[in-house]
Amino acid sequence: MSVEILDGSTVRSFVEDESAFNSSVDGRFAALDADHDGLLTYAEMAVELMSLRVLEKHFGVDEAAVEADELARLYHGLFARFDRDGSGKVDRLEFRAEMREVMLAVANGLGFLPVQMVVEEGSFLKVAVDRELGQLAKAA
Repeated sequence: MSVEILDGSTVRSFVEDESAFNSSVDGRFAALDADHDGLLTYAEMAVELMSLRVLEKHFGVDEAAVEADELARLYHGLFARFDRDGSGKVDRLEFRAEMREVMLAVANGLGFLPVQMVVEEGSFLKVAVDRELGQLAKAA
């Protein structure tokens, strides 16, 4: 983890750089695609979805206190957002499309004022910050 300074434009610029964004998202997709069939099942995405700890991080709710079936419904609902055609599997284009929406929502949430934030190494936010720093170094 590292502490970085970023704003919505950092994230938006990363998403708009189709080559950089797709490369990063495709790398995450490949890492999740355990059987290398080009499709993600719920089982393949479950670990990633659960690592997000949505309730804890975004709503301050301890997931251990939530009924298991309610938690399962939440994670299946998140998976369904990615599975846009309802096939039960997520292809690369569905994954890209949902990650684009997620990242643009993050950009909108950050707004235009810079904020200091702890980001995980390898996360899309860290990639966005590193990309921006690389561009600034080239311009200097």
